[in-house]
Amino acid sequence: MSTSKNSWLDILHQLVEVFFKSARTSNRPRTWHQHVVPNDKGWAVRREGNKRITSKHRRQDTAIRKAKRIAKKYKADVIIHRADGTIRDRISYD
Repeated sequence: MSTSKNSWLDILHQLVEVFFKSARTSNRPRTWHQHVVPNDKGWAVRREGNKRITSKHRRQDTAIRKAKRIAKKYKADVIIHRADGTIRDRISYD
């Protein structure tokens, strides 16, 4: 009985390792696309794929200007969201 437990735990351990390795080595390269998103009582700029906010702004137009500066530098896109989170516009600088 103990050998079957050990083999079951070994298999589980291997599956967990494979899962975490595949999560770390994503095939998609990181992008510099900048999202202008609603945040608290204002707007924020956030790099695509990041949870952390790059900058916070009271007005959407200020956040858009900041996102455009970053996107131009890295030849990326600016994705502008509405207050409800849906996408309003996309500007490409590639």
